[in-house]
Amino acid sequence: MAGRRVVVFPSSAEVGPVLAHLVTSRAEKAIASRDRFTLGLSGGSLVSMLSKELLALPQLDCSKWMVGFCDERLVSFDDPESTYGLYKNQLFSKVNIPDSAILTIDSSLPVSECAEHYTRKLKEAFPDDDFPVFDLLLLGMGPDGHTCSLFPDHPLLEETKKIVAPISDSPKPPPQRVTMTFPVVNSARCVAFVSTGGSKAPVLKEVLEGREGPAFPAARVVPTNGELFWLVDDPAAASLTIQVERLGSGAKL
Repeated sequence: MAGRRVVVFPSSAEVGPVLAHLVTSRAEKAIASRDRFTLGLSGGSLVSMLSKELLALPQLDCSKWMVGFCDERLVSFDDPESTYGLYKNQLFSKVNIPDSAILTIDSSLPVSECAEHYTRKLKEAFPDDDFPVFDLLLLGMGPDGHTCSLFPDHPLLEETKKIVAPISDSPKPPPQRVTMTFPVVNSARCVAFVSTGGSKAPVLKEVLEGREGPAFPAARVVPTNGELFWLVDDPAAASLTIQVERLGSGAKL
C-alpha cells in the first residue's frame, strides 16, 4: 500500500471540491497511461456531493470513463433505493459518459444470479485481471463501520474467491444486495473514503485507531498496491488522536 492519508476539512462543504479534483486528476492519469478511467461508485450522501461538484467543473470530459458500483440494492432503477438510479438522475444524464460504459446490475434476477451476472460484466470489462483493478473506488462508511454491503460479523467478510457476492440478509434495508468483495476493493489503484458528520466520530476513531475485538469492515480496506484516502470533516474527526492532515477546499491530492 502506498500509505494511508487521513485528511480533515472544516466541514463537508470543503470535502466535495477536493473529492471532485481527486476523481478528475486520477482520471487524467489513467487515461494518459491506459486510455480509460475505471471508477467504482457507492451510494448514500456521496451521490449528491460527487454529482454537484463534478458538474461544477468546466469542460468535464467523461467520454473515456467506465463506471461500476461497489454495491447495489436489488431494486428497480426507478426506486429511490437504487444507487444507479440516483446517479443517473443527478450525474450520468448530464455528462458525456457512454451508456455502454456504465456497468449496471440486472435487478430482475434473483440475488445470487444477479451477483453472477455482474461478475461476468466485470470480467468482460477487466479481461486481464484475476480481480478487477479499478483506478479509483469511492466508498462511504455506515455508523456501524460497514462499507459497500460488507457488514460487521457477516460471513461475506471472509470471502476470498468471488468478485461480486450476493447478500440477502443485509441488516440495513433493503435486505437483498450485491457487493464487491474485499479482494476487489483491495486491488484498486486508489480508494477514497468520504465520512462526514458527528454521528461517524466514534466509529471513525475505532476504524482508524483500532479497537478491541474484530476490526470493522471499513478498517479492512487496505489496498495491496494502491493509495488510501480518508476525507473527513471536523465533526467526524472529533475523537481522533492520530496525526491528520488539515486542508481547505482548494487542496489537491
